[in-house]
Amino acid sequence: QVQLVESGGGSVQPGGSLRLSCGASGLSFYYFVMSWYRQPLGKERELAAEVSNGGSRTSYVDSVKGRFTISTDNAKLTTYLQMNDLNAEDTAVYYCHARGTGYYNDMEYWGKGTLVTVSS
Repeated sequence: QVQLVESGGGSVQPGGSLRLSCGASGLSFYYFVMSWYRQPLGKERELAAEVSNGGSRTSYVDSVKGRFTISTDNAKLTTYLQMNDLNAEDTAVYYCHARGTGYYNDMEYWGKGTLVTVSS
């Protein structure tokens, strides 16, 4: 049974930093692409950051490039999103997502989300 649990959300001032964590119980990063999506209030969900199965490649939406870093810790089965230089446009509910590859193709899992609020 796979379960994704996000943590680390909260309220910060513009220019501040925050690190989100996603515990991925029962999941192998070798077979799953791990991602962080975000959804601002009243807007559609977007892919903010992604790391390939095996962890060799990362990608980011243009608006967070140079500020956000996605990473995985295989021993802890945890995916992180380090967010620096936060601004109001980063305010959103952030969701951890896992997409299967190979044998696990077409399998996917979502976390419940964690709220990040950037305001003065």
